[in-house]
Parts: sequence; structure tokens; C-alpha cells
Amino acid sequence: MVILQLAIILIASKIAGSLSVRLGQPSVLGKLLIGIVLGPSVLGLVNETETLAEFSQIGVILLMFIAGLETDLEEFKRTGKASTFVGFGGIIVPLVLGYFAGIILNLTTMESWFLGLLLSATSVSISVQALKEMNKLKTPEGTTILGAAVIDDVVVIIALAFLMSFAGGDVHLTTVILKKVVFFAAAILIGWKVVPWFLKRFSSLKVTETVISSALIICFIYAYFAEYTGVAAIIGAYIAGVAISVTNFKHEVFEKVETISYSIFVPVFFTSIGVTAQFTGITKNLGIIIILSILAILTKLIGASIGAKLAGFGWNSSLGIGSAMVSRGEVALIIASIGLESKLLSQDMFAVIVVVVLVTTIVTPPMMKLFFKSHPKKKSNIA
Repeated sequence: MVILQLAIILIASKIAGSLSVRLGQPSVLGKLLIGIVLGPSVLGLVNETETLAEFSQIGVILLMFIAGLETDLEEFKRTGKASTFVGFGGIIVPLVLGYFAGIILNLTTMESWFLGLLLSATSVSISVQALKEMNKLKTPEGTTILGAAVIDDVVVIIALAFLMSFAGGDVHLTTVILKKVVFFAAAILIGWKVVPWFLKRFSSLKVTETVISSALIICFIYAYFAEYTGVAAIIGAYIAGVAISVTNFKHEVFEKVETISYSIFVPVFFTSIGVTAQFTGITKNLGIIIILSILAILTKLIGASIGAKLAGFGWNSSLGIGSAMVSRGEVALIIASIGLESKLLSQDMFAVIVVVVLVTTIVTPPMMKLFFKSHPKKKSNIA
């Protein structure tokens, strides 16, 4: 059954992606929407299974690994200031306005802060694909978005630990911060000293495809330990890609990983987002869903765009960067699950958040297309 579902996903996602491009939108939009059509909500041809979830997880990890391989480290350093501004701008505005929205919805103070924190999360895995299709991934805008995503992930997770410690959860803030410091310190040191040595040694083995195997080993180990220390697995995969991007193996790894990823794993990831969408029982909360969706889109768009503008980008580039940060993706869903377990989110509100996350994910690619295409490419004057 899984084999047939994979065949259906691959056929449908490629056709839907092509149709989306013909209509002037990024292919990822078609892949997301066809997932909803294939899933239980419409046709029921593909169902959410553990195997599909694992394929999807590998897909998003490989997608961010490829983004890391394509990152220009010098450009990344140069856009550090812009990434910081965008990251914090995209956290502060959703956090504050999300809190006030919670108060208006009669949530408790703690639940309101949790809602604000939830809206502060971001996941650029969808944006990465849109950036690639628009040839924007290696630009200052693309590098700023990726850097801001790393900052957003770390700050939001630390803030979540801080909030949970106040909410009475068994969370030690010092331990949470220490684990993240250890991860990033070890990731940078290993990337600098161990990764080039490992690639060279492992690739000399007398078996086939040792270079690509060694690269995938590095990618998956980084992703695992990132998740183990409370950092998103996609951030670990991205850092692994950056580490390999400065070695002589970069081009060979990129070509082969891209072939593997886009032939099966990445299409499954995009389509599975739509497949997992549940629309049962949302009509009674439709008003809240609409309000929170608008709030989620505007707060992240405005906050991140202001950050980009303060860093020296023009308004069109700033709005493009802001729109790329709108998707909440799997990061928000993980935080929502934590909220459900710790009673900071009711079952009804959890269902609402799942739909809101889906909405932010679907609107991100066309918004990016609109803002990045609406103005001729200009040089930014970021520091």
C-alpha cells in the first residue's frame, strides 16, 4: 500500500507542480495543494502513515541540507546584522500581538503568552524551495532569510523553555540554554576540523558512492543531535550543508543529493503537508481560524519586513524577506503539541492552530513570488 501511495504522490506532485509554474506560481504551491486533494479531506487516496511521515522527515532534512550546500559562507557572514534584525523583528511583533489576541479570546495570561510564542515560530523549508525556483537562494535576501531562521529557532525554543518553567513544567532554563550552546559550539568545531577529514577518509574506501554516503552520514548525525539538544533537525541539516560547502566535495555532493532528494523525498515532504491536513469540525471555530490566520500572516510579514528595512534592504526586498518568514511549518506544530500536553492549549485551539499553520504554509510561496517579482532586482546596502 505504501508503494502505491508513493507512486500516486510522485505522479500527482510533479503534475501539480508543473501546473503551478504554468500559472505563474512556484511549483511548491501546487505540491502543497495536491496533498490536500489526495488526502483524507478530499479524495482519500493517500493516508497519513508512519512510513510517509518518515519519508517526509528525510525530505525536509535533505531540503535544508541542500540549502546549506548552496550557502555562500562569506555572504552569510556579511548578512549577519540583517539576519539578526529580521529574526528578532519576526519574533517580537507576533509575540506581543499574539499575546493580546489571546487576552481578547479570554485565554489566561500564560496561555496568551504561549499563543504569542507559537505565532513567533517560523520554518523556512517551504521558502527555501521557492527561493531556489526564483534563483534567490544565493542572494543577500536568501542568505538573510536562512540566517534569520536559525536565530528564530534558537530564540523561540529558549523562550519556550523560559515560559514552561513559569508554567510549572519540568524545564530547567539553564540546561536548555547550555545544550544549545554545546550543540552550536560542537557543530562549528566539528564542521571546521572533523567534517573535511571524515569526507576525505571515508571517500577513499573501496566501495561505490562513498562521497555521497559520507555526506549523508554527516547530514543525518547533525540533524539527530540538533533535535536531541532541542534545536530543530532542519537547522542541524542546514549547518551540515554549510560545513560541507567549504570543502572540495561540495559540487559532487550537491549534484547527487539533489538528484536523490527531488526524485522522491522532497516531493513526499511537500505533498504530505497537505495530506495531514484535517478539516473536520473546524466550521464551529471558523471565525477564530480566519482571525488568527490573518494575524499570523501580518505579524510575521510586518515584523520581519521592518527588521529587513532597518538592516538596509529596499521595501520590495524587505517584504519578500518578510513573506518568506511567514510559514510556521513543522516548528509551530511541535510547539503546539508541547502546549497540548502541558494544558497551555486546549484540544479545540490545537485543531485551530493546525489549520492556521497550514494556511501560513500555503500563502508563503505566492507572497514571495509577488514581492520578489514586483520590483527589478536592486543592490541592497546592507552592512
